[in-house]
Amino acid sequence: MKTTPERRVYILGATLCVALTICSRNLTDRGGPYFMASLTLAGIVYLLAIREFFATTNVSRRVVVIGLVLAAAWHIAFLRVPAGADDDIHRYLWDGRVQRLGYNPYIVVPSAPALAGLHTPQTRTLNNPYLPSPYPPGAELFFRAITAIHESVFTLKVAFVVCDFAIVFILLDILRRSGQGAHWVLAYAWNPLLAVEVAGSGHVDIVGVLLLTVSVAALFRRWRTVAAVAFGLAVAVKFLPIVLLPLYWKRVRIRDAALAAIIVGLLYVPFSDHGRILTGSLGTYVHSFRFNAPVFAMLERVATPELVAGFAVLVGFLTAIWMRAKSAALSSGAFAWPMAASLLFAPVVYPWYLLWMVPFVRSVSTLPIIIWTVSIIPTYYVWHLRTLGRPWVLPGWIMLLEYGCVAMAVAIIGLSRKESLNEGR
Repeated sequence: MKTTPERRVYILGATLCVALTICSRNLTDRGGPYFMASLTLAGIVYLLAIREFFATTNVSRRVVVIGLVLAAAWHIAFLRVPAGADDDIHRYLWDGRVQRLGYNPYIVVPSAPALAGLHTPQTRTLNNPYLPSPYPPGAELFFRAITAIHESVFTLKVAFVVCDFAIVFILLDILRRSGQGAHWVLAYAWNPLLAVEVAGSGHVDIVGVLLLTVSVAALFRRWRTVAAVAFGLAVAVKFLPIVLLPLYWKRVRIRDAALAAIIVGLLYVPFSDHGRILTGSLGTYVHSFRFNAPVFAMLERVATPELVAGFAVLVGFLTAIWMRAKSAALSSGAFAWPMAASLLFAPVVYPWYLLWMVPFVRSVSTLPIIIWTVSIIPTYYVWHLRTLGRPWVLPGWIMLLEYGCVAMAVAIIGLSRKESLNEGR
């Protein structure tokens, strides 16, 4: 009996649910054999689902609803598992706590003996305790707001999952207005990185992704002020989307851009010190932190880290300018590729950084990015190596596998397009 496309989607969704549920039960052994096996299976199934989404032009609403229910199920499975002892979320909790106690997270150092009494059992294990916070003010104010409701890692994780679910509803609106099938929302909701890094570990990036998605939805509705302000707030959560600025050229008014800039500037006011704008340990992050960044490592041999980091931003800007000139219409790839290009040259490429592109990967041109969200899965192995007492260094073969898969996808798409052009002649 021939399997229908909808039935195949059901089978893939059920398989993904089983794989990610198993993965959630092994989250405490991140990078371990059971975690890696189940997450790798989930990644492969996700790519098979993407293939189905490309092959299917119309999927019933029931399939989309059931697919989203399955995604909610594995999100809940991850949500119930405690975050890792030194995951970033413990820093978020500390930053929110010290703000409410009247301290500036850009100045105070968590490991300072004088601040020992401010810690709770959930903040004593935060990572890099010898550094002040590196997070932009939008993120800091979010930490403060959520910890004011209830001060716990679980509350922060719940807030992040709520942001994740909100993105789903906004994407459905974008898909409807852009004429794409509603089933493409599953390309976002089913991505395994969301389960691990939002519901599992809890990363603030998802707050910025929500704001960026709101901005794009506002552009479709021609709500220019909302688009500009939401974009500014997204940048105030993490700086990565700043490279998308050229995409807003002539799509928002000068006064909208000015309002957004003023709002972002005002966010820094509570964290200023005698009129000085502080950035915490951001400079140390650029100068000293390295992970999964082979391109940055090569360029760093001939230039300073700050210069190479600036070049990464420039690459993203130039990609966005090219995308803006290429088409007057809004496209998902135009928002995904500038951030991907910038990350390729960045000093650190953690799996959760790729969350920024996931809402915008639903076209053939973004297939390499889709593959990247799966090929980056082997990098979790370094977490397991650390538990064995090994140094925090990603093996070269993992980076070769990760970026090799992306390069192959780019080459195949490029050759296919070249053949199509030749046939057209």
